[in-house]
Amino acid sequence: MQVTINGESRTLASTLSIAALLDTLGIDPRKVAVEHNREIVPRSRLGETPLAEGDALEIVHFIGGGNEPAPLADTPFVIAGRTFSSRLLVGTGKYKDFEETARAIEASGADIVTVAVRRVNVSDPGKPMLIDYVDPKRYTYLPNTAGCYTADEAVRTLRLAREAGGWSLVKLEVLGDQKTLYPNMAETLIAAEALIRDGFEVMVYCSDDPIAARRLEDMGCVAIMPLGSLIGSGLGIVNPYTIRLIKENVRLPVLVDAGVGTASDAAQAMELGCDGVLMNTAIAQARDPVRMAGAMRNAVDAGRQAFLAGRMPRRVMAEPSSPLAGLI
Repeated sequence: MQVTINGESRTLASTLSIAALLDTLGIDPRKVAVEHNREIVPRSRLGETPLAEGDALEIVHFIGGGNEPAPLADTPFVIAGRTFSSRLLVGTGKYKDFEETARAIEASGADIVTVAVRRVNVSDPGKPMLIDYVDPKRYTYLPNTAGCYTADEAVRTLRLAREAGGWSLVKLEVLGDQKTLYPNMAETLIAAEALIRDGFEVMVYCSDDPIAARRLEDMGCVAIMPLGSLIGSGLGIVNPYTIRLIKENVRLPVLVDAGVGTASDAAQAMELGCDGVLMNTAIAQARDPVRMAGAMRNAVDAGRQAFLAGRMPRRVMAEPSSPLAGLI
């Protein structure tokens, strides 16, 4: 007896019920649906429905599709030989008060916080200081050179910071002008060289230039921090291609610094393969800084997981998500 099963002709030695046929094929009837001569056969009637010469059966089940690429293994976040649990670094400026600063940092889950170096108000020496609210024994303080426009100013500032707290891990930024706060790379290179010679471990804010990034690496910097866009602009990552090139061009940790405006910007930085993100204004000037800090924490983690998972390739045409093999 000839029957057709899923489009293929088969010879049966004897008359069988559909249930008996499924049994001979090793198919569990609880996991499939059967169409007999274009009529669906309820599972309860499979044993009482006989097959006849020329019958056609469709036996279907649910499937998933796709191949199985090798997964990327995560690696620890290490800067200058120190391992940190959070890939989100946060600033401490622009909050309404130190209490809000502390709560936002707590919500962010950050291990590293950037701190600016400013003169003590000698007319009111009892005024509260950041160190009273954000414990440097709990968080790694990262002194920066915000507001410095020359290499000399930056080096002097960080030498004072080291004297004040003993910190050798620092963030160098030498700005070009007050309007854009864009990095002055000529002065940055001079300052980096002097600081490294002086025993500092330099994380450096720089332009999104792969060649400059490699030069900073060759000099002995410990992390490259290209801007996503202008400091405090919230424009996000305006040139993801050069950020990606920097990541592919250097062996050091690469962190997007400046320009993040919201959680999707942070996630994008991590999806590009960056090792971390540093931000201040995006959290401090949000309507609810503490909630935004939590959102940024989740975004950095989600972006990292998406990078490790590997996004699907971009295509200009549609492609079906279900395999075409076995189509009814």
